[in-house]
Amino acid sequence: MDLHSHDAKPGTADGYLIGPRQAWFAFAMTIGLMMVDYIDRQVIVSLFPHLKEAWGLSDKQLGALVSAVSVTVALGAIPIALFADRFSRVKSIVAMATIWSLASISCMFTRNYGQLLAARAAVGLGEAGYGSVGAALIASHFPARMRGALMAAFFASASVGSVLGVMLGGLIAAKWGWQAAFGVVGVPGLILALLYTRVRDYRTVALTPSIEQATRSTQGTARAIVKRLARSRTLLWVCIGAPAQLILVSAIWAWMPSYLNRMHGMAPEQAGVKAALVVLCGALGSVVWGAVADRAGRKNPAAKLHVTAAVCVASAAVLAFAFGAGHLGLDLGKQAQFALFALGGFLMTCTVGVVAAVVIDVIHPGIRATGASVLSLFQNLLGLAVGPLIAGALSDLWTLQNALMVMPVFGLLAAWAFMVASRSYGADLQSAGDSADEDIHAAPAGAPRSVPA
Repeated sequence: MDLHSHDAKPGTADGYLIGPRQAWFAFAMTIGLMMVDYIDRQVIVSLFPHLKEAWGLSDKQLGALVSAVSVTVALGAIPIALFADRFSRVKSIVAMATIWSLASISCMFTRNYGQLLAARAAVGLGEAGYGSVGAALIASHFPARMRGALMAAFFASASVGSVLGVMLGGLIAAKWGWQAAFGVVGVPGLILALLYTRVRDYRTVALTPSIEQATRSTQGTARAIVKRLARSRTLLWVCIGAPAQLILVSAIWAWMPSYLNRMHGMAPEQAGVKAALVVLCGALGSVVWGAVADRAGRKNPAAKLHVTAAVCVASAAVLAFAFGAGHLGLDLGKQAQFALFALGGFLMTCTVGVVAAVVIDVIHPGIRATGASVLSLFQNLLGLAVGPLIAGALSDLWTLQNALMVMPVFGLLAAWAFMVASRSYGADLQSAGDSADEDIHAAPAGAPRSVPA
């Protein structure tokens, strides 16, 4: 499925790789699978009350069922993205979707906590690398000027998938039992995987011999990643700020259904539907804040990160107040508190599209998926995997309400990291463009030439 250079429109990065029709088809299919990815990932959070009742699990154990997916996603992201960068993004995505869908379906046949934990880890293994490979494929099909908004929309589809996963899990469990929820949500991924074979792939960008050699082995890849982190201060600080904010996001998403069930007295299926509204606000917020950051960065690229940092602070303040107002002697009432949850959900996903676009901006075009997988590694291992587990452990010690009250401190850490990253973003952006031009022109005689993605 590789494309030859004449398949792409000639000119700059502001042109479509093939054409608008193929680009939007690839975008739609990639977003569809991203939604299914997060449906399968998040379906379990609305099943927490059922699992707690059936198997007597602690909150720490329940949190681990969410974290297990993120851990295996993190561990597999770089090898899979490296393979996709050098061979085929489309075939890699088809294989990933097939694996995670089958693993999700297998969860319905588990009979104890250990089996379910292992099946959830297998879901993450299938999903590993999908976000970074999918982002790289979209970025290569579209003009550079559209990437911020497109990345925001792509990763916003994860929020939509999470909404559906949280909502469907509770509703299906109420009617057919919690085991059936895993089977129902696993089937669409298999269907989309088959359809994805019609997406057009793109040829890898020619690299210099030194970069090509560095990415052919695990040790070489590790050295290349460390070198890239050392060279790009922006990448380093974004890889600190992005997971810090995701600790907050993942904790709220994972535990909101249980919080509403325990503190507001809602039935599990009702709590799942209500919690899904908070996640939906996050989906909307990620698109809005991605567009706002794009607009702010038109004249000054660093302004993208300034805006993102400010919204991180706002999200931390709103959520800390929503969960902690009782400690200040204030009785918000259930409706007012939920309105604050919705506002916090709208604000806290502000980083989703921005960080992906920033990282792609400062990475060599030939290793974009691999570079994006570095961000994915940090986001999953230090962000998505950590949030539910920390909140669950603190809940066992302090109660769930107190645990969620302190989680917004990670939003302040994220804001600080983004402000530091903004100082080097402009210089790293220029450096990435210069190095790409040098590497393409330095390709050895006879090497295949292709239009940069």
